[in-house]
Amino acid sequence: MKSKNLKKQLILCLLFLFVMSFAACSSGETAEINTAELDAARDAAASAQATADAAVAALEAAATGDEEARADLEAQLAEAEAAVADAEAAVADAEAAAAEAEAAAAAAAAEAAAEAEMSAEPVDIELWALATVTEAGPPPEDWVAYDIIREELGINLTYVIIPPGADGEAKLNAAAAANELPDFFQMVSSTGDTRGALYRYANFGLLAPVDDMMPLMPERAALHYSDPLALSLVTFVGQQFGLPEPPPIPRREGLVIRKDWLDNLGLDAPTTLEELYAVAVAFTEQDPDGNGQNDTFGIGGFINGQGIGNRFDWLFGGYGVPGVWNFSNAENFGLNVRNPQYPDALAYMKSLVDAGVIDPDWPTLSRDEFRARWKQGLFGIMWEDFAALTNKSNYTPFDENFPDAEWIALTAPTGPDGEAYYGVYTGRGQIFAVSQRAADEGKMDAIARLLEWMATDGYWLMGFGEEGVNYIIDANGDISVEGLDPTQAYNSPERQPYTQMRNQLVFYNSEAEIRARYPTYETINGRTMYPMIFLNFFQEQPWVDGRGIQVILPPDNAADFDRYYSEGLIQFVLGQKELNETTWAEYLTGLDTLGAQEYEATAKAALLDARLLSE
Repeated sequence: MKSKNLKKQLILCLLFLFVMSFAACSSGETAEINTAELDAARDAAASAQATADAAVAALEAAATGDEEARADLEAQLAEAEAAVADAEAAVADAEAAAAEAEAAAAAAAAEAAAEAEMSAEPVDIELWALATVTEAGPPPEDWVAYDIIREELGINLTYVIIPPGADGEAKLNAAAAANELPDFFQMVSSTGDTRGALYRYANFGLLAPVDDMMPLMPERAALHYSDPLALSLVTFVGQQFGLPEPPPIPRREGLVIRKDWLDNLGLDAPTTLEELYAVAVAFTEQDPDGNGQNDTFGIGGFINGQGIGNRFDWLFGGYGVPGVWNFSNAENFGLNVRNPQYPDALAYMKSLVDAGVIDPDWPTLSRDEFRARWKQGLFGIMWEDFAALTNKSNYTPFDENFPDAEWIALTAPTGPDGEAYYGVYTGRGQIFAVSQRAADEGKMDAIARLLEWMATDGYWLMGFGEEGVNYIIDANGDISVEGLDPTQAYNSPERQPYTQMRNQLVFYNSEAEIRARYPTYETINGRTMYPMIFLNFFQEQPWVDGRGIQVILPPDNAADFDRYYSEGLIQFVLGQKELNETTWAEYLTGLDTLGAQEYEATAKAALLDARLLSE
């Protein structure tokens, strides 16, 4: 029995030695290295083989019962096992040397290719993107980043700020119609449906697949393009056509009110839609700022998105119908306008319009015009992004005009049946694309090089400016502006043009980044402003999870459908069309004539397919 076990061990040793000898020989084919190490590995394997052969011969003698032969066999086996260990170590060393040589050769080749590319004429790249601060302009032509991008990356970058909403969409569509899309650009949609816009452009053959760019920017791909759902949403027919940036901080907008106006009029913060109506009337009629002028309104806003827009979702949330879609479950899924509560919500908003308590220009205001008006003290209740309200660079103009004023957050106001929703959380990030024309001109590698730089060496410059001039790193490793010229600090109004790309292409919501972006500070009258308190409050309010909207593609007649949908709702609110059972039924029939039912069925199927809608 003992001799049989020894025989099995020897057979295993022989097999292992054969494999190791083969590995030692084959490893030398992968890279040009000194072959002495591999020769030593082969010699060690041959020696072990010879030792094992001798052990086999001894095994035959041991089988006859010769104790002396069996002892000799065990010694031979021990020697074979030691030889195997030596051979294994030698082959491992040889393989490591081969891998090191191969890596060095690859790095040298890459460096040579990069140097060759840099020595050539710089590549012209035109980038169109939204601005982080729409009120601020683009960086100046002598911006240091332009020089670095040209000298270190071999790229002449032209950065064009495009307007948000309908104006930006029109600019892109005009370029697309002329087949003059820029090299690299951000998708813009008046309804917020940037994925739908990407899909249409890809269908028209205007976009280049970006799959081959991903390996060229490994750091950026890991930080920005690692969400499987986001990647799947920009992939059509097996090809990735979009670069989906991380979504902004979720649920970052909310309802706020002028506390100083409440105090001046002896009012409490409203918690219901009924109370909010009464406060809005008082803000409009009772001179809340005490200047003796009839120059204030209760509520301010503008249209952003389909229909009345998401800036008034808090109002429709009081009736349980915020946003366009009902995402509660598969049984109830569909357009919210089919809910019997929807016309009641429209009637409430119409009552605000009829009472004159909403800034009458709300249907036509742009985002910038809206923000200029609250900074001028025109209204006292609004829906606003926490950073657009509280960041020092944004708040300073208001603070200078009204140093004793104060905004506070409001809870989601409850409606007549006790329902309350702040809004709909869609989780949408920005989507960028590469034009097919840029790909045809061989610019994709340069675009990938630019994006990788923005996520690595260029991150701090693009996000915060120059260290020691616009920011410092304090003892805790956090970004600070202590001791710097206030006008040169990265968060000053003067520096806004230099970091316009930060929210579109640079930031990815790291903890250190968020701490740096939204620091506390003192207002003119010495009150401490805490931007993160507003964010935390907004996020704690009740929101509808509407992330499923990202898989809903627009209908073929999207332009006609959206126009009818939005214009009809606005006409009801403004009193241009009477709101009653008959006219409402006619409105819904008109939607069905434009394919609403088919649109809903297709959307439902897509949501169920993606498992984003509960049964």
